[in-house]
Amino acid sequence: MEHAIVLKPEVLWYINNFPITNTLMVSWIAMAILIIAAIFVRLSIKMVPSNIQNFFEPIIDTAYGLSLDLAGKKASVFFPWVMTFFFFIITANWLGLLPGFATITYNDHPLLRSINSDLNMTLSLALISAFVTHFLAVKYLGVKNYLLKWVALNPIFLFVGILELVGEFTKVVSLSFRLFGNIFAGEVVLATISSMFAFILPLPFYFLEIVVGFVQAAVFAMLTLVFMSLLTEKHETSH
Repeated sequence: MEHAIVLKPEVLWYINNFPITNTLMVSWIAMAILIIAAIFVRLSIKMVPSNIQNFFEPIIDTAYGLSLDLAGKKASVFFPWVMTFFFFIITANWLGLLPGFATITYNDHPLLRSINSDLNMTLSLALISAFVTHFLAVKYLGVKNYLLKWVALNPIFLFVGILELVGEFTKVVSLSFRLFGNIFAGEVVLATISSMFAFILPLPFYFLEIVVGFVQAAVFAMLTLVFMSLLTEKHETSH
């Protein structure tokens, strides 16, 4: 099966002129899995921890501890956003490794497609990350101090502010293309190896993609946390 770099998802059908794409369907599946899992975990919380509680508590404790180290008191606000990105991306990445993805077709298009191999999806995640980061910056700094990060009467600070503003756009590009590039490349490698060798040889590549899926989710979440921490810090020199 040949792969081309597709910057938009394939439309499977329409509902009242609203396009239903294969990546949109998988994103709904990922959200449904996370919602059901969250409800199940919430109902499983007890004074005497259950097996599922023992599994998730170390993950949450470790991630929250790292958030405290980077963000301090603001960790309680940043943490839900960061972990939502992490769980959604890792679920989507690992879903794309299941049998049937990119092989079962509907109207000559893949019925299911890894959502992070679609640049529209990764760009959307990056834009949400940037929007939330700037919203929190306004919340913690106030409108005046937020604007002073980008605009100042001092020519040197003004030039630095312009560079930082350009940097905000490059962050969106970096977040979206890093996730898209790694997941799409993995999809192509798996399709190529699977078409050449049906059984044993593809297994190491599947294991590698499991690791890559985790790493990319962690990198996106950690970079979002770092960007939130940096942008919500007040720059004394900007006054």
